[in-house]
Amino acid sequence: MSKLLFAFALCLSAVSPLRAQSQATIPLYTGTIPNSKPSDVRETSITLPNGGVRVSNVVQPTLTVFRPAAGTANGTAVIICPGGGYARLSIDHEGYDVAKRLNEMGVTAFVLKYRLPNDQSQPDKTTAPLLDVQQALRLVRQRAAEFGVNPARVGVMGFSAGGHLAATAGTHFAKPAAQTTDNTSVRPDFLVLIYPVISFTDSLAHGGSRTALLGAAPAPDQVRLYSNEQQVSAQTPPAFLVHAADDKTVPVGNSLRFYEACVRRGVPAEMHLYPKGGHGFGLLNKTTKDDWMGRLQNWFDANGWLTK
Repeated sequence: MSKLLFAFALCLSAVSPLRAQSQATIPLYTGTIPNSKPSDVRETSITLPNGGVRVSNVVQPTLTVFRPAAGTANGTAVIICPGGGYARLSIDHEGYDVAKRLNEMGVTAFVLKYRLPNDQSQPDKTTAPLLDVQQALRLVRQRAAEFGVNPARVGVMGFSAGGHLAATAGTHFAKPAAQTTDNTSVRPDFLVLIYPVISFTDSLAHGGSRTALLGAAPAPDQVRLYSNEQQVSAQTPPAFLVHAADDKTVPVGNSLRFYEACVRRGVPAEMHLYPKGGHGFGLLNKTTKDDWMGRLQNWFDANGWLTK
């Protein structure tokens, strides 16, 4: 998209306060959803006693668009992949809450309700989540003028198993999962990985995520393919990582291995490790006064992604 068109899109956002602050949920696909088959699977959503929302059995993937306040959008976009072990989506505190915070930075956010691996509704459950995040990248870039974003500044952010999906998007883009004539790039421009599942090797894997995606007894080549620290190349996008050293669910070694792989390949990477915090703290690690989202804002700023 030309600079003139991009500037025009930003102006449209600035002159329409309702549009700039609105939220809309849009289908990820028009027509047939790839890698799907008829089934009795139905989406379910539950609200926990603490108010948290968990979504499972996703059949119709969507994007929920969160726009910054009028006149504040800077053109950067982030597609957010909530975590949940590839069995459910923690769509509130690892999705909607994060999107609102990104809006405060002038970043347009898209919460991805992606399909979770399911043999009943998908011919190949191993590729369904990747198909969805790659389609989200296509959709945001194709409709960049409508959303008021720069198609060259579209990143992917993921938490826990959603971090695995984001890391997969950042290392498996050379051969898109879908066979399509659409040549829109599915390479993210940057990655934000928060206590991410990275590796499916025995010493680091989050067993539930690996089993959900690959099955109980995956072949060694599948384990290697989806161990994303082994898939980093010089073309992997810049990465920002956050993890707690006392994470008992997803060992901190996942982030360490990915960071080391980035350094070896010359990929710009920044990592923030906290001694405590456990797993799944979302926006707020209550064990520290440090604000990792503030660190992320600094990283965005240093890379020019907060400049209109």
